[in-house]
Amino acid sequence: MGESLKIKVTVAGRVYPLKVKNANEEEGMRKAATKINDLVSNYEQNYAVSDKQDVLAMCALQFASLIEVNSINKKEDLSEALEKMNKLNVLIDKHLNK
Repeated sequence: MGESLKIKVTVAGRVYPLKVKNANEEEGMRKAATKINDLVSNYEQNYAVSDKQDVLAMCALQFASLIEVNSINKKEDLSEALEKMNKLNVLIDKHLNK
């Protein structure tokens, strides 16, 4: 197993030392930190929120809700696809049994 990489990322003005497994994980962490920092800046500029903890909680909620909405959408898409496949199977069966 390879050696982990030590990196530092800044989130909401604080530096966090982290260990990552590889360059892809490093890139993911850095991109995530950038997205969080952009969202923090957006909240601070557009809303009367002065407490960093409140801002970070709002960021966490937004990111978590995106994950949940995507999960719900995937389940609905899968359900819709299965329903269409079942209807198609019925049509094929009817055609083959003529």
